[in-house]
Amino acid sequence: MLKQLLSKCAEGKALTEDEAYAAMNIIMSGEATDSQIASLLSMLRLRGETVDELVGFVRAMRDRMTAIEASDDVIDTCGTGGDGAATFNVSTAAAIVISSLGVKVAKHGNRAVSSKSGSADVLERLGIDIHTSPSAAKQALETKGLAFLFAPLYHAAMKHAAGPRKEIGFRTVFNLIGPLANPARCKRQVVGVYSTCYAEKLAEAMRRLGSEHVLFVTGRDGLDECSIAAETDVVELKDGAI
Repeated sequence: MLKQLLSKCAEGKALTEDEAYAAMNIIMSGEATDSQIASLLSMLRLRGETVDELVGFVRAMRDRMTAIEASDDVIDTCGTGGDGAATFNVSTAAAIVISSLGVKVAKHGNRAVSSKSGSADVLERLGIDIHTSPSAAKQALETKGLAFLFAPLYHAAMKHAAGPRKEIGFRTVFNLIGPLANPARCKRQVVGVYSTCYAEKLAEAMRRLGSEHVLFVTGRDGLDECSIAAETDVVELKDGAI
Protein backbone atom coordinates (compact mmCIF):
# COMPACT_ATOMS: atom_id res chain seq x y z
CA MET A 1 0.00 0.00 0.00
CA LEU A 2 2.82 2.41 0.79
CA LYS A 3 4.10 2.13 -2.79
CA GLN A 4 0.70 3.25 -4.04
CA LEU A 5 0.71 6.21 -1.65
CA LEU A 6 4.23 7.15 -2.73
CA SER A 7 3.14 7.03 -6.38
CA LYS A 8 0.24 9.33 -5.57
CA CYS A 9 2.59 11.81 -3.90
CA ALA A 10 4.99 11.58 -6.85
CA GLU A 11 2.14 12.76 -9.09
CA GLY A 12 1.81 15.87 -6.94
CA LYS A 13 -1.41 14.74 -5.30
CA ALA A 14 -2.14 15.10 -1.60
CA LEU A 15 -3.02 12.20 0.66
CA THR A 16 -6.39 12.03 2.36
CA GLU A 17 -6.49 12.01 6.16
CA ASP A 18 -7.05 8.25 6.18
CA GLU A 19 -4.22 7.65 3.68
CA ALA A 20 -1.85 9.73 5.80
CA TYR A 21 -2.93 7.74 8.85
CA ALA A 22 -2.22 4.49 7.00
CA ALA A 23 1.18 5.69 5.75
CA MET A 24 2.30 6.68 9.24
CA ASN A 25 1.15 3.36 10.65
CA ILE A 26 3.21 1.52 8.02
CA ILE A 27 6.25 3.59 8.99
CA MET A 28 5.74 3.05 12.71
CA SER A 29 5.24 -0.69 12.29
CA GLY A 30 8.67 -0.99 10.69
CA GLU A 31 7.29 -2.16 7.34
CA ALA A 32 8.67 0.80 5.35
CA THR A 33 12.26 0.89 4.10
CA ASP A 34 14.55 3.83 4.82
CA SER A 35 14.37 4.79 1.14
CA GLN A 36 10.58 4.83 1.19
CA ILE A 37 10.51 6.95 4.34
CA ALA A 38 13.04 9.41 2.94
CA SER A 39 11.13 9.60 -0.35
CA LEU A 40 7.85 10.36 1.40
CA LEU A 41 9.39 13.01 3.65
CA SER A 42 11.12 14.67 0.69
CA MET A 43 8.01 14.76 -1.50
CA LEU A 44 5.88 16.16 1.29
CA ARG A 45 8.46 18.85 2.00
CA LEU A 46 8.69 19.88 -1.67
CA ARG A 47 4.91 20.00 -2.18
CA GLY A 48 3.95 21.26 1.23
CA GLU A 49 1.95 19.23 3.73
CA THR A 50 -1.84 19.65 3.82
CA VAL A 51 -4.02 19.89 6.91
CA ASP A 52 -5.55 16.48 6.15
CA GLU A 53 -2.09 14.93 6.03
CA LEU A 54 -1.05 16.57 9.29
CA VAL A 55 -4.19 15.37 11.06
CA GLY A 56 -3.80 11.82 9.74
CA PHE A 57 -0.15 11.61 10.77
CA VAL A 58 -0.85 12.96 14.26
CA ARG A 59 -3.79 10.62 14.81
CA ALA A 60 -1.51 7.67 14.04
CA MET A 61 1.18 8.96 16.40
CA ARG A 62 -1.30 9.53 19.21
CA ASP A 63 -2.80 6.07 18.80
CA ARG A 64 0.61 4.43 19.31
CA MET A 65 2.19 6.73 21.89
CA THR A 66 2.66 5.97 25.57
CA ALA A 67 0.40 8.54 27.20
CA ILE A 68 0.47 9.86 30.76
CA GLU A 69 -2.45 11.15 32.79
CA ALA A 70 -2.34 14.88 33.43
CA SER A 71 -4.72 17.56 34.62
CA ASP A 72 -6.49 19.82 32.15
CA ASP A 73 -4.43 22.86 33.17
CA VAL A 74 -1.12 21.40 31.94
CA ILE A 75 0.51 23.19 29.01
CA ASP A 76 3.42 22.53 26.65
CA THR A 77 6.01 24.86 25.16
CA CYS A 78 7.38 23.33 22.01
CA GLY A 79 8.70 24.54 18.69
CA THR A 80 8.90 22.97 15.26
CA GLY A 81 12.58 23.81 14.95
CA GLY A 82 13.99 23.83 11.46
CA ASP A 83 14.37 27.60 11.19
CA GLY A 84 18.11 27.30 10.54
CA ALA A 85 18.90 30.21 12.85
CA ALA A 86 21.12 28.26 15.28
CA THR A 87 19.59 29.96 18.32
CA PHE A 88 19.65 28.36 21.76
CA ASN A 89 16.72 26.19 22.82
CA VAL A 90 14.27 28.87 23.93
CA SER A 91 11.28 26.62 24.63
CA THR A 92 13.13 24.70 27.34
CA ALA A 93 14.18 27.88 29.13
CA ALA A 94 10.62 29.18 28.85
CA ALA A 95 9.25 25.96 30.35
CA ILE A 96 11.51 26.27 33.38
CA VAL A 97 10.60 29.92 33.94
CA ILE A 98 6.83 29.55 33.68
CA SER A 99 6.79 26.40 35.82
CA SER A 100 8.50 28.43 38.56
CA LEU A 101 5.48 30.75 38.41
CA GLY A 102 3.05 27.94 39.19
CA VAL A 103 2.13 26.81 35.68
CA LYS A 104 2.31 23.05 35.12
CA VAL A 105 4.40 22.24 32.05
CA ALA A 106 4.69 18.88 30.32
CA LYS A 107 7.70 19.71 28.14
CA HIS A 108 7.74 17.41 25.14
CA GLY A 109 11.02 17.30 23.23
CA ASN A 110 13.82 15.42 21.55
CA ARG A 111 17.42 15.69 20.50
CA ALA A 112 18.42 18.02 17.70
CA VAL A 113 17.84 16.81 14.16
CA SER A 114 18.40 19.88 11.99
CA SER A 115 19.53 22.37 14.67
CA LYS A 116 22.45 22.69 17.08
CA SER A 117 20.53 21.69 20.19
CA GLY A 118 17.19 20.18 21.07
CA SER A 119 15.47 20.17 24.45
CA ALA A 120 17.01 16.81 25.34
CA ASP A 121 20.52 18.04 24.50
CA VAL A 122 20.14 21.08 26.73
CA LEU A 123 18.79 19.16 29.71
CA GLU A 124 21.48 16.49 29.45
CA ARG A 125 24.19 19.14 29.52
CA LEU A 126 22.56 20.49 32.66
CA GLY A 127 22.96 17.06 34.24
CA ILE A 128 19.29 16.14 34.17
CA ASP A 129 18.26 12.54 33.56
CA ILE A 130 15.98 12.65 30.52
CA HIS A 131 15.26 8.90 30.53
CA THR A 132 12.67 9.01 33.30
CA SER A 133 9.76 6.59 33.24
CA PRO A 134 6.22 7.74 32.45
CA SER A 135 5.24 7.17 36.10
CA ALA A 136 8.16 9.30 37.31
CA ALA A 137 7.27 12.02 34.81
CA LYS A 138 3.67 12.00 36.00
CA GLN A 139 4.80 12.34 39.61
CA ALA A 140 7.19 15.19 38.75
CA LEU A 141 4.41 16.98 36.93
CA GLU A 142 2.08 16.66 39.91
CA THR A 143 4.61 17.52 42.63
CA LYS A 144 7.08 19.85 40.91
CA GLY A 145 4.94 21.30 38.15
CA LEU A 146 7.44 20.39 35.42
CA ALA A 147 8.23 17.19 33.57
CA PHE A 148 10.30 16.46 30.49
CA LEU A 149 8.77 13.93 28.12
CA PHE A 150 11.62 12.57 25.99
CA ALA A 151 9.98 11.76 22.66
CA PRO A 152 11.71 8.41 21.97
CA LEU A 153 10.39 7.02 25.27
CA TYR A 154 6.80 7.93 24.47
CA HIS A 155 6.85 7.49 20.71
CA ALA A 156 8.96 4.33 20.53
CA ALA A 157 7.49 3.36 17.16
CA MET A 158 9.03 6.47 15.60
CA LYS A 159 12.47 4.88 15.87
CA HIS A 160 11.96 3.52 12.37
CA ALA A 161 12.05 7.07 10.95
CA ALA A 162 15.02 8.28 12.99
CA GLY A 163 17.68 7.13 10.53
CA PRO A 164 16.14 8.67 7.39
CA ARG A 165 15.43 11.93 9.24
CA LYS A 166 19.04 12.19 10.36
CA GLU A 167 20.41 11.34 6.93
CA ILE A 168 18.39 13.89 4.96
CA GLY A 169 19.05 16.54 7.60
CA PHE A 170 16.41 19.10 6.58
CA ARG A 171 13.15 19.85 8.35
CA THR A 172 10.34 17.46 7.57
CA VAL A 173 6.73 16.83 8.48
CA PHE A 174 7.99 15.36 11.76
CA ASN A 175 9.05 18.85 12.84
CA LEU A 176 5.44 19.91 12.37
CA ILE A 177 3.63 16.99 13.96
CA GLY A 178 5.90 16.47 16.96
CA PRO A 179 4.41 19.42 18.90
CA LEU A 180 0.92 18.07 18.15
CA ALA A 181 1.53 14.70 19.81
CA ASN A 182 2.31 15.54 23.43
CA PRO A 183 2.05 12.38 25.59
CA ALA A 184 0.22 14.35 28.29
CA ARG A 185 -2.44 15.22 25.71
CA CYS A 186 -2.08 18.94 26.43
CA LYS A 187 -4.93 20.99 25.03
CA ARG A 188 -3.18 24.28 25.77
CA GLN A 189 0.16 25.09 24.19
CA VAL A 190 2.56 27.71 22.90
CA VAL A 191 4.08 26.46 19.65
CA GLY A 192 6.93 28.12 17.80
CA VAL A 193 6.58 27.66 14.03
CA TYR A 194 9.13 28.52 11.36
CA SER A 195 6.48 29.76 8.90
CA THR A 196 3.23 31.71 9.33
CA CYS A 197 1.72 29.65 6.52
CA TYR A 198 2.35 26.50 8.52
CA ALA A 199 1.20 28.16 11.73
CA GLU A 200 -2.21 28.55 10.12
CA LYS A 201 -2.20 24.93 8.94
CA LEU A 202 -1.21 23.68 12.39
CA ALA A 203 -3.94 25.78 14.00
CA GLU A 204 -6.56 24.16 11.80
CA ALA A 205 -5.10 20.71 12.41
CA MET A 206 -5.12 21.19 16.19
CA ARG A 207 -8.66 22.55 16.06
CA ARG A 208 -9.74 19.33 14.38
CA LEU A 209 -7.74 17.30 16.90
CA GLY A 210 -9.51 18.89 19.87
CA SER A 211 -7.07 21.48 21.24
CA GLU A 212 -8.67 24.27 23.28
CA HIS A 213 -6.21 27.18 23.35
CA VAL A 214 -2.96 27.33 21.41
CA LEU A 215 -0.73 30.22 20.38
CA PHE A 216 1.43 29.71 17.28
CA VAL A 217 4.27 32.22 17.06
CA THR A 218 6.53 33.04 14.11
CA GLY A 219 9.16 35.77 14.07
CA ARG A 220 9.24 37.76 10.85
CA ASP A 221 12.99 37.26 10.82
CA GLY A 222 12.37 33.54 10.32
CA LEU A 223 12.58 32.36 13.92
CA ASP A 224 10.21 29.75 15.30
CA GLU A 225 10.10 31.92 18.42
CA CYS A 226 8.81 35.25 19.66
CA SER A 227 11.55 37.36 18.14
CA ILE A 228 13.37 40.17 19.92
CA ALA A 229 14.76 41.48 16.62
CA ALA A 230 11.61 41.69 14.49
CA GLU A 231 7.83 41.66 14.72
CA THR A 232 6.21 38.35 15.63
CA ASP A 233 3.09 36.97 13.98
CA VAL A 234 0.70 35.11 16.28
CA VAL A 235 -2.03 32.72 15.17
CA GLU A 236 -4.42 31.93 18.02
CA LEU A 237 -6.71 28.93 18.33
CA LYS A 238 -9.21 29.40 21.13
CA ASP A 239 -12.46 27.58 21.81
CA GLY A 240 -12.73 26.32 18.24
CA ALA A 241 -12.04 29.66 16.57
CA ILE A 242 -8.84 30.70 14.76
